[in-house]
This record gives sequence, structure tokens and C-alpha cells, in this order.
Amino acid sequence: MEKKANISSERISKKFWSNKAVYSITPFTLLDYPDRAACIVWFTGCNMRCSYCYNPDIVFGKGKLDFENILNFLKSRIGLLDGVVLSGGECTIHKNIIPFIEEIKALGFIVKIDTNGSKPAVLKKLIDQKLIDYAALDFKSLSLTFKTITQSNLFAEFEESLKLLMNSSIPFEVRTTLHSALITPTQFLKMTEYLENLNYNGNYYVQYFINNVPTIGDLGHSERLLKSENFSTSKINVIFRE
Repeated sequence: MEKKANISSERISKKFWSNKAVYSITPFTLLDYPDRAACIVWFTGCNMRCSYCYNPDIVFGKGKLDFENILNFLKSRIGLLDGVVLSGGECTIHKNIIPFIEEIKALGFIVKIDTNGSKPAVLKKLIDQKLIDYAALDFKSLSLTFKTITQSNLFAEFEESLKLLMNSSIPFEVRTTLHSALITPTQFLKMTEYLENLNYNGNYYVQYFINNVPTIGDLGHSERLLKSENFSTSKINVIFRE
């Protein structure tokens, strides 16, 4: 891991350092950053309210850790971890996310963000300033059902973020959480067709909803109705994750 010159903390306000935007840290993962040893920083808050969301404590909870806590942890992991995953909640809704990532990059880590795509202006800055090395973009649903599933009117922002990533050199993945009561096989087929019509070419990761876990909404049992071979195309490889 290449060590870069550290950004002077004197240029960053005390308010920035004391901003408790983080709920918790997962100190080690081999699953969340492709082919890398990483940690996960879980940001509080989200501008969507997906009923199947597994992280109600993070979405509705208050931050417990400030940026200085996180950076001190990361300094202790230099040479032990390759990357940092910024997840949540939604990391891009926090106004200090860019200087925070600058500090992470200055320590020599690569950075992945998990995002719902609702802040394309922030995403564009992260891409243009080469502050992220990988992105996972959540594809919640098509526009007709987007408000019902996310309790938001942010489909246009998601679409803009998708196009930004497609036109960038940043490696990224598109992913969907599938609950059978929310997305039918026919709707999922239309989702793959939507990606293909935008000329998306690559892997499309799908994870089935995990039953019997705490979620934001009160959902019934989800059936596993789909198989990847019925939806993959010449451009899009649908991959079901366990």
C-alpha cells in the first residue's frame, strides 16, 4: 500500500473532527471489498426508508464515533488493511464526507463506497477528485415502484449516479436486494432490461432478502423465486449472492 503525504489536520475545523457521523466500525472483512482486506465504517442516517433495510439502528440511530476516532483507528491499521468501505445508512448525505475521504486516502488506503445513488453531485466530486476506488450502487427498483419501496422521490438521482459511474473509469457494481412481495419476476426482468437499454455491461449482483431479521418495515416471508440463468443477457451477468 502506497503511503501518501498526510493532509494537515490544521486545515480542518474542530467541528469536522468532532462530527459524530459514524455508528460503528467493523474492523475486518474479506467480503465487502472485492479481493481486499478492509474495514467497514457505518454512517448513520439515510434519505430513504426501504422496508427491507437490515440496519434500522444505523438509519435511525445517532452517531457514536467522530472522524478523529475513525482516523486514529485507521492509523493503527496501516499495513494491515488495504481498504476502507464507507457504508450505512448513506455515507454521501454527510457534508464532511469529502474531506474525510481525503484524510483516509492520505493514509494510503483505497476506498469503496456503498451508496443508494441519491447524491450524484457528491459522487461526481468523488470521481473527479479520484477519491474512490470502487463503488457499489444499490438499484432499488424501477421508477414506477421506487417511491413505494424507498419512501423517496430519488429515482432520477439514482439514474444520474448510475450514468456517472458508467462514464467513469471507477470499477463499480450494481446490486439489488430482492423481496418477493416487492419485486416480482416480471419486474426484475424489466430491471435487467432497463440496465441493458442504458448499455450497462457487466455483473449485476442480486441478494435475496433474509427472512426473520429486524428490518425497518414489517414484511412477510420472502420466497426465492428467481434463477440467474433466466435473466442474464449477452451484456449483463446476473449473479445471485448468498
